[in-house]
Amino acid sequence: MKRLLYICIFLFLNFSAVAQSNDIWIAFWNKDTTKIGFKDKNGNIKIEPKFSGFTTARKFENIIAVTEEKNGKWESYYLTKSGKIVGQDSLYVFDNGPDCENEGFIRFTDRKTDKMGMFNAEGKIVIPAEYSNLTKAKNGMFIGLKDAKKEISDEHFFWKGGKEFLVDINNKILIENFPYNDDLNFYSLEKSKEPSKDPIRDSFLGIDGQYYSFINFDKEFKYWLKNTLLKDLSKNNLEKHSFDKITYWKEPDGWINASKTKFINQNYTYLKLKLQELKNPKTDYFVSSDGLNQFIFETDDYEMYFNNCNESKDWIYPTMDVVINPKNKIENGQDHLEFLRTENGYKLISVSARKDNLK
Repeated sequence: MKRLLYICIFLFLNFSAVAQSNDIWIAFWNKDTTKIGFKDKNGNIKIEPKFSGFTTARKFENIIAVTEEKNGKWESYYLTKSGKIVGQDSLYVFDNGPDCENEGFIRFTDRKTDKMGMFNAEGKIVIPAEYSNLTKAKNGMFIGLKDAKKEISDEHFFWKGGKEFLVDINNKILIENFPYNDDLNFYSLEKSKEPSKDPIRDSFLGIDGQYYSFINFDKEFKYWLKNTLLKDLSKNNLEKHSFDKITYWKEPDGWINASKTKFINQNYTYLKLKLQELKNPKTDYFVSSDGLNQFIFETDDYEMYFNNCNESKDWIYPTMDVVINPKNKIENGQDHLEFLRTENGYKLISVSARKDNLK
């Protein structure tokens, strides 16, 4: 599908200023697996094991968040490849983990103001701490929330009010009133004088009078599902649009990996019937988006779909889970067909059946 393969790279920054080193350092444990250090690709120790706690980076590309114990106290900071220490006690923490760099940028929190900003690969502040919240840098852009109030409910906090903007990495506002949306592919940006007529794109009017349009993952997947996969449910087409390995759930073994050819040959009848159900307007199903589960997809086959901290890169490689409810409403369970967005289109990667009828 040409729409999926076409990626318009629209960079707002000369990335030579934050050129990412090809010499990526790899994390390693000390003998009792209590502290982490880093080695280069040749196995030379660059940093002796001394980090623990919130040190989640498993690859050191430009800048990472680290924690170490000094004189009985925990210290946290950002560390660059050159050894520069910045942002002491200013780690941005979300979901019990610190931020991980993306495109050479990493977020931080000013503890005095509780505002957020960004460091670049050299440890310099490129986005001042003036935002209530902001996303990772994606294609030289981020969504920033300003002037919001933090409210706490059941030990969790959320933002209320404020205004969201689409901003470039030079802190230039591109679009005002830009609502946060996980479904937008920032690497598909196109600019035009008129809103895009492409049915899988969302368009927004920028402050420069131009329209900024992005592929919407949800619209893209549903278009692909209807016009590419469901139009041809042959074995050959299913195999063409499947990942090399398909992971499926089977009692009592749990998750099992099988080659796509073997899995489709053994389960073709089930797959065809389930996919045919999606053509029926009366079928009760929905599509949910997420990221690849790092606890299930652990081998090198999936490495490119995770970042340096082993987080799913769902901002460019989301998973789309087709969840089919049973026809009989008194029956329990659901059928799941999970697809991963890859550089070569959406691929079936995981299956779990309501009834244990997978082989």
